[in-house]
Amino acid sequence: MKRLDYINWDEYFMGVAILSAKRSKDPSTQVGACIADQDNKVVSLGYNGMPRGISDDDLPWNKGEDINNKYLYVCHAEFNAILNTRAGASLKGCRIYVTLFPCNECAKAVIQTGISEIIYLDDKYHEDINMRASRHMLTLAGVKLTPFVGKVLNPNFDE
Repeated sequence: MKRLDYINWDEYFMGVAILSAKRSKDPSTQVGACIADQDNKVVSLGYNGMPRGISDDDLPWNKGEDINNKYLYVCHAEFNAILNTRAGASLKGCRIYVTLFPCNECAKAVIQTGISEIIYLDDKYHEDINMRASRHMLTLAGVKLTPFVGKVLNPNFDE
């Protein structure tokens, strides 16, 4: 008889997104993303971090003043996952699993690449204007928005 306590696909891909978030060096918010295709194959991964080729020691990791604000530099997990996709691979019809609901800028990238569904773990900025704009665009584009339901694997590996 087969094992019955295995995780489902959503739990698997969200687990991969949670693990990807562990790569982020952001001291306050670590976000991960995993893109999966219709055959349940991982297409790409991403996490929030500074742009490639720039030392993350040379840019701020806090909400400072003027140009010393991390939000001017950090690439979001969804954006990185889209950019990390193998050249020539299509994201049309794929699902993206994210640990935090995407902002309006990432929503544009999701829509432009043809990703058909977002499965999100947390929506803590639900009422912020950029999140409201994000939901509005995604809904208009027909992207399915699915809150994650399932077992969340313990992301604290040291416990």
